[in-house]
Amino acid sequence: MKVIPIILLAPILVLQMSCSSVKTSAGDMAVSSNSNKKIELYTTAENTNLKLSLSNNLISNTTLQKSKSTVSIIVNTEKTDQTFLGIGGAITDASAEVFAKLSPKKQQEFLTAYYDTNKGIGYSLARTNIHSCDFSSESYTYIKEGDKDLKSFSIDHDQKYRIPLLKKAIKTAGGQLTLFVSPWSPPAFMKDNNDILHGGVLLPEFAQSWADYYSKFIKAYEKEGIPIWGLTIQNEPMAKQRWESCIYTPEAERDFLKNFLGPTLKKEGLGSKKIIIWDHNRGEMLEQRASLVFSDPEVSKYAWGIGFHWYETWNGGPPKFESVAKVHEDFPNKNLLFTEGCIEKFDAQKFQFWGNAERYGINMINDFNNGTVGWTDWNILLDQNGGPNHVGNFCFAPIHADLAKDELIYTPMYYYIGHLSKFIRPDAKRIIQTISDKKLISTSFKNSDNKLITVVMNQSAEEIVYTLINHDLQNTITIPAHAIQTIVY
Repeated sequence: MKVIPIILLAPILVLQMSCSSVKTSAGDMAVSSNSNKKIELYTTAENTNLKLSLSNNLISNTTLQKSKSTVSIIVNTEKTDQTFLGIGGAITDASAEVFAKLSPKKQQEFLTAYYDTNKGIGYSLARTNIHSCDFSSESYTYIKEGDKDLKSFSIDHDQKYRIPLLKKAIKTAGGQLTLFVSPWSPPAFMKDNNDILHGGVLLPEFAQSWADYYSKFIKAYEKEGIPIWGLTIQNEPMAKQRWESCIYTPEAERDFLKNFLGPTLKKEGLGSKKIIIWDHNRGEMLEQRASLVFSDPEVSKYAWGIGFHWYETWNGGPPKFESVAKVHEDFPNKNLLFTEGCIEKFDAQKFQFWGNAERYGINMINDFNNGTVGWTDWNILLDQNGGPNHVGNFCFAPIHADLAKDELIYTPMYYYIGHLSKFIRPDAKRIIQTISDKKLISTSFKNSDNKLITVVMNQSAEEIVYTLINHDLQNTITIPAHAIQTIVY
C-alpha cells in the first residue's frame, strides 16, 4: 500500500474537518443531507483528508443509479446482546516515561486526544502492569528480593511516571476510568527458575504471598486515588518469554484462583474486584480455560470473565473469532474482554501504513459481534523508536511521540479505534444486525441515551454504496475505498 505523509494535526482540529471536497468515483458530488439532523456520518479514509470527519454529504436522499450495486445493513433494535464496557489502552511504564518527556502543551494535547469525550476519542477503559513488564525501562518489583512477608512492599517506583499519568488520564476522562491491572511475573524468588524473566512457574510455598501481593498493590493504588476495577491473574500464562513471564497450566490457574487469589481478595475487602482468567490468545486454549473454570461453581464464583489477545495471528494465521463466539454461547453469563493487541515488528517507515489500522477495525468489529464487552489496546504512547522496552521488543502504538521534535504522530490506528470508542459509550447494548454482502463488515450498538451507532468498514480498493435500514427508515451512504464510517442516528 501507498505510505502517506505523517499527519501531525491534533485531533481537536481534525475532528472538526468537513468533507465537502469528497467526490464519488463518477466525479459527481454526493447529495448533501446535512439538513437531516436525525443522522450524523463520520468518515476516515485512506488518501483523503478525512480523519473522523463529519461527512453527511456522503448520504444520498436521491434514487440510486441502477448501475450502482448496493449492500444492505439491516438493524434490528428489538434484538440485543452484550452490554458494552468500554474501549481503551494500556498505561504502561513506557507510555508514562514518554509522556513525561513531552512539553506541557503536548501532554495536554495527548490527554485530550485519548480521554476527552468531545474533543478526543473518549477512552473509558485502561490497563496497567503490576510491577515491570517488557514495556518498562528495567525489571523491578515492589519488594526486596526474598521478602516473603511483603514487609518492604512499596509502589514508590511508580510515583515518578506512571501514577501521575494515570491520575491525569482519569481527570481528563471526567473523573472515571475503568482500570484493570495485570502481572507479568511474580518476583524471581517465588518461581522455580529463580528468574523474573523466561517463564518458570510459581512455587507452591509462595502462592499465598503472591495472592497477598495483588491485594497490597490494589490497596496502594487506591490510596493514591486510583480506583482499580479488576485484574487479570497472569499476562499470557502459556508463553515463556525473554521478558517478564510465568507459566500457569489451566489447572494451576484454576487452583490459584480457587484456593488463594479469590479467597484473599474477599478476605481483604476486595471481593468486588472483577477477576479475569486466561489473558492470552484466542483459540482452543481460550475455550479450554473457560470450560475448566466456569464449569466449576467453587472457582467460577470468583471469575467475572475471560480475557484474550490477538497474537494467534503472529505467524500469519487467521483470527480465531469462532473461539470467542463459542465461549459467549456456552457461558452467556460470563464476560469476554479483549485485554491486549498491538502491531508488532516496529518499522518507523510505516507510521501511516493503512493496513495496520484495518487490522484494528477487523478485530474490533468481529470481537464485538461475537460477544466481547470491551476492547483494550496495548501501549497508548511510545517514542519514535517504538519503545522504551528493556528487551528490544519494539512495536507500534496509535500515537507515537517524536521526542526530538516534541511532536505527536497520529497513526491511522488512532482514528479507526476512535470510530468505535468515541461513539459507543459504556452501558450500550449491542444490536443484532444482518449484512447482505461480505464486501463490508459492520457492528451496531444502542447507547443508554437511545442513540444508535453503526460502524461500517470497507477494506476494498473500491468505494461501495450501501443502505442502512432501521425499520421504516433507510439511508443510502457511500463509503470510500479503504475507509471506516460511524453513523449516529
